[in-house]
Amino acid sequence: MKNILKILTISTLVLATSCGKDKTAAVANSPAVSVQVSMPTSKKGSSVTASGKIEAVQNANLSTRMMGFVNNIYVNVGDKVTKGQLLISINSADISAQKAQVTASITEANAAFKNAEKDYNRFKSLFNDKSASQKEMDDITANYEMAKARVEAATQMRNQVNAQLSYSNITAPFNGIITGKFINKGDMANPGMPLISVETPGNFQVIAMVPESDITNIKTGIKVKVLVKSTNKTIEGIVTEVSSSAKNTGGQFLVKVVLEKTDLKLLSGMFTSVQFPFEKTGEKDTTSSTVLVPKSALVTQGQLTGVYTIGSENTAILRWIRVGKTYNDQVEVLSGLNADEQYIISAEGKLFNGVKVSIQ
Repeated sequence: MKNILKILTISTLVLATSCGKDKTAAVANSPAVSVQVSMPTSKKGSSVTASGKIEAVQNANLSTRMMGFVNNIYVNVGDKVTKGQLLISINSADISAQKAQVTASITEANAAFKNAEKDYNRFKSLFNDKSASQKEMDDITANYEMAKARVEAATQMRNQVNAQLSYSNITAPFNGIITGKFINKGDMANPGMPLISVETPGNFQVIAMVPESDITNIKTGIKVKVLVKSTNKTIEGIVTEVSSSAKNTGGQFLVKVVLEKTDLKLLSGMFTSVQFPFEKTGEKDTTSSTVLVPKSALVTQGQLTGVYTIGSENTAILRWIRVGKTYNDQVEVLSGLNADEQYIISAEGKLFNGVKVSIQ
C-alpha cells in the first residue's frame, strides 16, 4: 500500500512540474502583443468636483392666493406662452358677488357725497354772509368729510376685490414655455399650492451643492467645466452666485453656475458634475502634482482597480492602484503609480501578467 502511495505522489509531482513548464513555455513562445503606452499626466493645484442639476435661469411655479375649483386650463406642457397670457381660470362666484356689492356701495356713497357737497357749499355761502352759525357750519363740514371718506373706502374695497379676482386668473409672468402642470380641471386650488410651472428656454444654469470644506476656494466669476451626465458632454460655465449660509441645506452650500450657449439639447432636471478649479495656497512649489490616467486604461477585478505597466524584458505587469477624484474622462491616482512610469493605454491583443508586449 505504501509503495502505491509513493508512486501516486511521484506521478503528481512529475505532472505538476510538467504543466508548469508547459505554461511557462507557452507564455515565452506566445507572440508579443502590440501595445501603446503613455505617461501619467500631472495637474498642478487642485479642484473641487460637485454634483448639480440643470434649471432655467428664469423659471417660476405659479400659484393662487384664493381657494376655488379650477374652471379651465388653457395650456398644456410644452406650449409656448407670452407675458400676460391666461393660463388657468379659477371659479370666483363669491368674489364676483362681492364685487357687485362693492359697486352698489360706491354708487350709494357717490350719491351721498354729491348731496353732502351741495349742502356744504350752500352753508358755506350762508356762513360767509353771517346767516348760519358756527355750529351749523361745523356739522355740515363733518357730514361732508364723512361722505367723502365713505367714497374713498368703497373705492379701496373695489381695488381689493379686483386684486382677489386677479388671483382667480393665472397669467404668464414672462415669455416662456410650460414645463409642468400640477392640477386638472375641476380640482380644488388651494392658496400657495403650485398649479403650473413656466420657464424661459435657452438660458440655463446649474445649482451645485458644495461641502463646507471646499466652499472657501470657490469665488464668483471663475470659469468651470460642467459634465452633463446624460450626454457625457462638457460645457463651459461661470460661477455667478455662492451661498454664504448652509443653514437650510444640510451643511451643503449652493453655488449657481450660468452655462454658456451650446448646441446640446439641455432640459431642466438633468444631472451634472461640476469641476471648480482653484490653486492651492500656502504651499511650496515642491508639492507633488496630481497624477491622472484615462478611465479607458483602468482594469477592474471586483473592488480592485489597476493598470498594466511595462515590466522587465518588455512584459505586461498588472499594477493595482488606489484612485481618487474623477476629472471628466480622467481619474486621479493616489498611490500605486508614479508620474514617471509608463502604463499601457491600448493593446491589439489580450493582456495578462507576464505576456510579451511590443511597444508601438
